[in-house]
Amino acid sequence: MDPLLLKVLHLAGVFALFSSLGATMLGGSKQKSASILHGVSLLLIFLLGFAMLGKPPSGQFWWIAKVGLWLFIGVAPVLSKKKLMPSWIVLTLCILAATAAGYLGIYKPF
Repeated sequence: MDPLLLKVLHLAGVFALFSSLGATMLGGSKQKSASILHGVSLLLIFLLGFAMLGKPPSGQFWWIAKVGLWLFIGVAPVLSKKKLMPSWIVLTLCILAATAAGYLGIYKPF
């Protein structure tokens, strides 16, 4: 598959993910469709990310850090719904995590 198409679809998944995070944080637990979109977006991002990667590079660990950030963004709605952290803090941390994931994906520092 064309690498640029994979990248566009990957970014579309990211946009859908943050749309669902906003809806989940603002709408609370009553937004079942936002939770579904969150899960589908995470799966799309994960699968397309590994499709772009091909096989995990040996000796490079930046992609493992990205998976950890992906997992944090995956559990973020739970942190907000269970009132473990205020919604605005969770959303801010998710934006920072996405920024870090973007940095890791572009620069591959380690």
